[in-house]
Amino acid sequence: LYTKLLAGTPGITVKQAPSENFASNFWLTCALLDSKSHTSPALLREKLASENIESRPLWKPMHLQPVYAKNPFYGNGTSENLFKNGICLPSGSGMSDDDVLRVSEVVKNALK
Repeated sequence: LYTKLLAGTPGITVKQAPSENFASNFWLTCALLDSKSHTSPALLREKLASENIESRPLWKPMHLQPVYAKNPFYGNGTSENLFKNGICLPSGSGMSDDDVLRVSEVVKNALK
């Protein structure tokens, strides 16, 4: 539903399965912001929080967590980019379509 409601909104892309070979249960709805959003994930989370809507950043990459600071890491910046530009929107079996609509409207208004 988020994908449908946020389609065409400049600056945000709701993540989907990469191909039909994947079957996601979509227990978590993740989105990426781009330069057209004119905001950051942190500011979007603040706006959502001001409307009593909980959201989260994408998970911090393991190699950036202090406990793994001395461990070797091999990467190309993909995980850092996802962490920097991503947000987890509220999702769960207890959310109604009206709840998702409300969250989507707040997101759209924040990205204007």
